[in-house]
Amino acid sequence: MSAADERNGHPVRRLRNRLAGALLFVLALSLATTGCGGSSEASSGAGDGQGAAAKREAVADRVEPLATRPVPKLPVTVRSADGERVTVERAERVVPLSGSLSEIVFTLGLGDRVVARDVTATFEQAARLPVVTRGHDVSAESVLSLRPDLVIAETTTGPVEAVEQIRAAGVPVLSVAAAKGLDDVGPRIGAVAGALGVPAAGKELTLRSEQRIAAVREGVPDASSKGAAPRVAFLYLRGSASVYLIGGADSGAGSLIEAAGGVDAGAASGLGKDFTPLTSEALVKAAPDAILVMSKGLDSVGGVDGLVGLPGVAQTPAGLDRRIVSVEDGVLLNYGPRTDQVLKSVVAQLYGEGGDAG
Repeated sequence: MSAADERNGHPVRRLRNRLAGALLFVLALSLATTGCGGSSEASSGAGDGQGAAAKREAVADRVEPLATRPVPKLPVTVRSADGERVTVERAERVVPLSGSLSEIVFTLGLGDRVVARDVTATFEQAARLPVVTRGHDVSAESVLSLRPDLVIAETTTGPVEAVEQIRAAGVPVLSVAAAKGLDDVGPRIGAVAGALGVPAAGKELTLRSEQRIAAVREGVPDASSKGAAPRVAFLYLRGSASVYLIGGADSGAGSLIEAAGGVDAGAASGLGKDFTPLTSEALVKAAPDAILVMSKGLDSVGGVDGLVGLPGVAQTPAGLDRRIVSVEDGVLLNYGPRTDQVLKSVVAQLYGEGGDAG
């Protein structure tokens, strides 16, 4: 499945949970329309766009654990991102409250200790675990019924009352700072590894992840020879709920776009917020050469044809060229161990086989 727990609040998580107030509420409702399922490949309509060849670069629906399985050395006391000091004495029954955090635990080689998942943890190794949380809709009762030794949450996990109820029951709860960009990959891995008593494995996975990301970045075409880097607009779409948003400076996608050699068109056009309702005026001002979307969002508007039919899209360079970059919801903004694959997919779709973004 994907960053959109299409049934409850996950895109709010994958979108870095920076949608506040009414906008956050609208997004949460919007996810309640399409249900959840396995991770999507490139959208069915994407084959009509310039990114069609990138189906070969789809992000693998599996995580790749470290070659050597680490042995936790416990107890440990670590500092949680919410300021609490957390002592972990056992880690035999672990419950990560987001797909991103589950991905880190499994990639560290400790997936056999995970006893449940958030609906956004859809990679193959976790798919059969029972779903006990749904993004912002964490059920303290469901989590506690599993008798966890450790619960790992995001700073944006909610409702806050549920997280506090779990902690009040005596269960160690580690809060990890929500990811905003590529620089957060290592710190998040380190925080999870530290709480699990495998800090050395955390360093190894961080190094592996950073090296792989760097390798992809080295292969990004140099757009400067063409006079300008491609402008990429990140759109959040849920057509069945009529939710159409354009990402701004704090959407969480800017770091990925920049790593792919592009310019965040929304931020560059002056959109300082996280997300803004999509209008023809906003799109014309952003003037994107390409549009980045989550695959389920693209599906929800009828693929590339439906996206180009939205007001203003056809009038942009991206719409005219049908240059759409689509990545599976569950990994697009995770900024975790599979980020190199995400970046590779974005680069392949953005530049095409000929390495030409324009």
